[in-house]
Amino acid sequence: MISLIEKVSIITGASSGIGRGTAILFSNLGSKLVITGRDEQGLDETISKCCSNVQKNIIKVVGDITNAEICQKIVKEAIKNFGKIDILINNAGALKTGSIQTMKIEDYDYLMNVNTRSAIVLTQLCIPYLIEQKGSIVNVSSVAGTTSIPDILGYCMSKSALDQFTKCAALDLAGVSAEEYEKFLEESKSNHPLGRIGKIEECASTIAFLASDLAGFITGELIHIDGGRHIMSPSEIYR
Repeated sequence: MISLIEKVSIITGASSGIGRGTAILFSNLGSKLVITGRDEQGLDETISKCCSNVQKNIIKVVGDITNAEICQKIVKEAIKNFGKIDILINNAGALKTGSIQTMKIEDYDYLMNVNTRSAIVLTQLCIPYLIEQKGSIVNVSSVAGTTSIPDILGYCMSKSALDQFTKCAALDLAGVSAEEYEKFLEESKSNHPLGRIGKIEECASTIAFLASDLAGFITGELIHIDGGRHIMSPSEIYR
């Protein structure tokens, strides 16, 4: 049985989607939360869906994760209110289309800042506290990090960089587990061997497992939650 009672978790990009689903599940498992995102209304809705017994132990930080001052504020709020950090979920992400011929370089910079750099900055700020608690880091990546997909060049590159960050950080951080799951990208059932798209709850449950003590001997892994999509050839996916 997974339990996150008395754990303190930071979850970025928690105003919707997988970030929201993870926050809701973590609250049901007993974790205290610091959630962040740009959409304050979305964060409030996330809090309203969390376990009522935990809502008083949820702190929201509204802001752009690419802003270093916001990252610093996230960590300061966690320590000020809860005194420690056990779990970091780097979930915030962005997607912009563009091929090598059409991609704007400012879009590339934006994607690298949101999808990769922000995770590095926040992780570095959290490291002293995570080491103290022998905590966990889960980076939310994409199948695009390991599979070449047309017309999203910058996105693929940013997620590949995040994959390497996860592996290298796992080697650098003794006693802190760093994992990653590969979330589904497409919503076409034909692109998944299991014949359906993934559910947010399935992603959140895996994140909860990776962040829990049950996964204490797992580190540096890229875990795919994509219905087997990553084992398909490009010709099968894009036919």
